[in-house]
Amino acid sequence: MCLNGWGGKLYGELLPYVASSAPDILCLQEVVHTPESSKDWLTYRDGDHVLPQRANFFRDVCGALPDHVATFCPAAQGVLWDGEKSIPSQWGLATFVHKSFPIIEQAQSFVHKEYSPVGYGEHPRSRSAHAVRVYDYKYDRAVSITHMHGLRDLNGKMDTPERAIQAKRLLELSGQVSQGDDISIVCGDFNVRPDSETFTILRDVGMVELVTQRGFTSTRNSHYKKTEKFADYMLINREDDVQDFQVIYDPEVSDHCPLILTL
Repeated sequence: MCLNGWGGKLYGELLPYVASSAPDILCLQEVVHTPESSKDWLTYRDGDHVLPQRANFFRDVCGALPDHVATFCPAAQGVLWDGEKSIPSQWGLATFVHKSFPIIEQAQSFVHKEYSPVGYGEHPRSRSAHAVRVYDYKYDRAVSITHMHGLRDLNGKMDTPERAIQAKRLLELSGQVSQGDDISIVCGDFNVRPDSETFTILRDVGMVELVTQRGFTSTRNSHYKKTEKFADYMLINREDDVQDFQVIYDPEVSDHCPLILTL
């Protein structure tokens, strides 16, 4: 399962869904981790932009998946607010792997900029990525999964040189853990359109994009009010190994739809 968790805004719907689905591997973007606070909610402030944040969203999802090994990959540390008190808080993505699948290799890096240790930074902000290689004993095979949260350009989802570099960095990270016979998957909230140069770069190395190729017309739901209806994608190098692929529109657990791949 790949999902942008929207910072836990709909945690009341998301946590039961994740717990009942219990995917073997969950790639989760937009994760808040505030180890210096036990609060459930804090506030994000950026000028006139004020939003409630699920302060320990990473902790919450760990609790929903107690049989998974969890890895948090921060992109930046800024501050959230408890009234007038500022509290250091990290923001990034996380990967959850069921403990029955040994993690035999992993790598963590950035697809845009580097770690921002003091403040979330100027847009487009730092973006992290994480790759794991796991062993599937049932089918006697290794599977590598790499996910990212693509950069957000305030001007839109159009192609830019930074997004081309981002796609190449994603492939480089995947290549650090993948070996020739692996099933290799890349996924995430790419923040690009389906006709983006990003997919030309990924197709050139044999990746097949599943969302549009299988006829899905959106990866957003009713919580998302803007016109761009694609953000999330999943690609695989061996399409014959796909048993099923779905974009989940119900229940709504974020303003993004979960993507579920069955091998």
